[in-house]
Amino acid sequence: MIIGITGLIGSGKSTAARILAEHGAALIDADKIAREVIELYPALLKKLVRQFGGSILMPSGRLRRKKLAALAFAGEQATRQLNRLTHPYIVREIRKQTKRALRQSSFVVIDAPLLLGSAIEKDMDLILVIHAGEEIRLKRLLKRGMTATDAHRRMRTQLPFTEFRRRADRLILNNGSLISLEKKLLAYLEKIAADRLGIG
Repeated sequence: MIIGITGLIGSGKSTAARILAEHGAALIDADKIAREVIELYPALLKKLVRQFGGSILMPSGRLRRKKLAALAFAGEQATRQLNRLTHPYIVREIRKQTKRALRQSSFVVIDAPLLLGSAIEKDMDLILVIHAGEEIRLKRLLKRGMTATDAHRRMRTQLPFTEFRRRADRLILNNGSLISLEKKLLAYLEKIAADRLGIG
């Protein structure tokens, strides 16, 4: 079974994915893959330089990630250009890692902020959306070290919450404590297990 976890930035989806991993799921982190693909696929780095300019490179030729982020999240069009270039490589790597994980585990969780509308959405057996109120999400982003300007900019570039809610197989609200989130996730796992056994 493949469960895709997604949600708006700051919702706690990566925390939820880690909790599921602690309870036996094989975890695939799409954000981690997104950072790694530039190293794995030099052709992608060349495309990014053509799109965003040579200022995204250090003198050594390695990527200046913060510079790329500043340019790519400056507006919706720039973000779309970044996604257009990176997504084919990210999808390829996610599918490769998922195939490998399924050989060792029957339960794979993919933590993917940009899951909805991507090529891998149809690969999911279930889509789990983690959500939190806007003020809570903003506080979490500021706590991570993000500036308020950057946080608001990234929040504006995402799909509306109504779209996440419409496409979710299950929505879990994460406005409370870590313990509360864990309880909700474990209840979700129990329901999945019961449904698979036909006793739900």
